Amino acid sequence: MTNDNRELTDDDFASAMPARLRRRLMKGKFETGKDIAALRRFVRLTQVKFAEAMGISVHTLRNWEQDRRRPEGPALALLRIAARHPRILRENLASTAPGNSASQL
Repeated sequence: MTNDNRELTDDDFASAMPARLRRRLMKGKFETGKDIAALRRFVRLTQVKFAEAMGISVHTLRNWEQDRRRPEGPALALLRIAARHPRILRENLASTAPGNSASQL
């Protein structure tokens, strides 16, 4: 049994996502760019890192977050998967990092 009684940090609170919102995002129901930004903060990635992990440009991500564009098709599916399994984004980011043997295949 581990003792995880550490004190919550400002970063913990900044990345927190209400359960109701997460359930909606897991269904792929992204209503505004704020939903995408909330998911990105929940995963604790910058715009650059989140875009890299998703395989999209930062410009595209910013357009989504600022409600200039909406994700569609495969991008929406990836966002839904990221909401369900947030570690996948971090794992994907790690596997594409320079010097990683998986990225050199």
